[in-house]
Amino acid sequence: MLTSGGKTMADDGRREDDRGPGAAHRGFVVMEFLLEKLKVLNYEEEVLTKHNMKSLSRHYFVSSPFLSSNPGEQFYTFTIIAAWLINEAGRPFAEPQEYDEPNATVSNILAELRALGVKVDFPPSKLKAGSGEHVCFVLDQLAEKALTRRGFSFRRPNYPAETTEEESVMEDDAELTLSRVQEEMIEEPDEEEEEENVMDLEALKLRTSHTETETSSKPDEILEATVDAAEWSLEVERVLPQLKVTVRTDNKDWRIHVDQMHQHRDGIKSSLEEAKSYLDKLQEDISRTLEKVSSREKYINGQLEHLIQEHRGAQAKLSEAKERYQQASGGLTERTRVLAGISEELERVKQEMEEKGSSMSDGAPVVKIKQSLTKLKQEVLQMDVRIGVVEHTLLQAKLKEKSNMTRDMHATNLQEPAAGPFC
Repeated sequence: MLTSGGKTMADDGRREDDRGPGAAHRGFVVMEFLLEKLKVLNYEEEVLTKHNMKSLSRHYFVSSPFLSSNPGEQFYTFTIIAAWLINEAGRPFAEPQEYDEPNATVSNILAELRALGVKVDFPPSKLKAGSGEHVCFVLDQLAEKALTRRGFSFRRPNYPAETTEEESVMEDDAELTLSRVQEEMIEEPDEEEEEENVMDLEALKLRTSHTETETSSKPDEILEATVDAAEWSLEVERVLPQLKVTVRTDNKDWRIHVDQMHQHRDGIKSSLEEAKSYLDKLQEDISRTLEKVSSREKYINGQLEHLIQEHRGAQAKLSEAKERYQQASGGLTERTRVLAGISEELERVKQEMEEKGSSMSDGAPVVKIKQSLTKLKQEVLQMDVRIGVVEHTLLQAKLKEKSNMTRDMHATNLQEPAAGPFC
C-alpha cells in the first residue's frame, strides 16, 4: 500500500512487523481516504449516475470476513472506477464491459498504472477478487494522479483562534450574596427536589429577554423601592432554591474531550509511575532469581559431570549395539527367506512322495487289470465260437456249391449222349 511519502506496498510488506498490530486494519483507513478523493473528483455524477450504480460505502473495497461482499459486483465497480480515473489522469483508456476477460482487463489497468510512474510489485491475480488492500492501493494511486492533474492537493486545516464571548448577566432587583449562593450550591438536596428546583438555562434566557423587552418599553425614571426590607429578605430566602442555574454540557464539544484527555493523561502518568516502581522491583527480583538459577545450574552441571560422561559412553555403546543388531537382523532376514524357500520345496517333494506311495500300495489297479483280462478272455472265447460258426457255415457253403457243380456236370454229361443219335 502506498503511503503519503510515495512508498510502495512491498516496502510496507517488508516492514510489516515494524508497523505493529494495526497494519491489518490499514486498508480501512486507505479506503476512507480514497472515498474522500473520489468525492473531490465528483465521481457520483460522472460515474455512479452514468452507470446507475449505488454509492460506495466507507469500506466497500476492504476485504474483511466481517463485511458482506459481492465479488462480481465489486470487480465490475473497480474496473469502471479505475478506467474513469485513468482517463482523468490524462491516459486514454477504453471503458471495460461487464463480460470482458478479467485477466486482460486487470493487466491493462496495471499497465496504465505503471505508465503513470507507479511501481507495482504484485501479480494481476490479486485484483480479480474485486476487494482487498491491492485494489484499494490501485484506486488510491489513480485518484492521486487524477487529483494531481487537476492541480488539487490536500492541505492542513487552519483552525481560527478561539474568542471567548463574554456573557452578559442582567441585573435583577433581587441581590444575592455570594456566600448564600455557595452555601446553597454545597447542599445536596434529594433527586426529586433537585429536578423541581433546577431551572433550565434556555428558560432563564427567555425570561431575561422577556424582562428586557418589558423594561425597555417603560419610560426611564428613577425607581424607588416600596417594599419592606424584612419582607424582601423573607421572599429572597423563599425563592433562593429556585434560582439555581445548571448549564447542560454537550458531549460533542471539543473542549470537554480535551479536558477528558488531560484527565486521562494525568491518570496514566500517575498509574505509570506507580506501575514503573512495581515493574522495576519485579525486574530486580527476576534478575536475582535468574542469577540464582544460573549459579545452581552451573553447580549441578559440575557435580554431575562424571555421570554425564558415563551417560554419553553408555549412549555410544548402545548405538554400536544397535548397529550390530541391525546388521545381524539383515543377515537373519536373508536366511529366513532362504529357509522359507527350502521349506516350500520340501513340502512339495513330500507331497509328491506321498502321492506315489499311496498309488503303489493301492490294489485297485491290479483288480481292474484282472477284471479286464477276464473280460478280454471271455470276448476272445466268444470270438473263437463265432469264428468256428463262420468257418462251419463257409464249409457248408463250399460243400453245397461243390455238390451243385458236380450235379451240374453229371447232368451235362448225361444230356450229351442222349442227343447224339438224333443228330
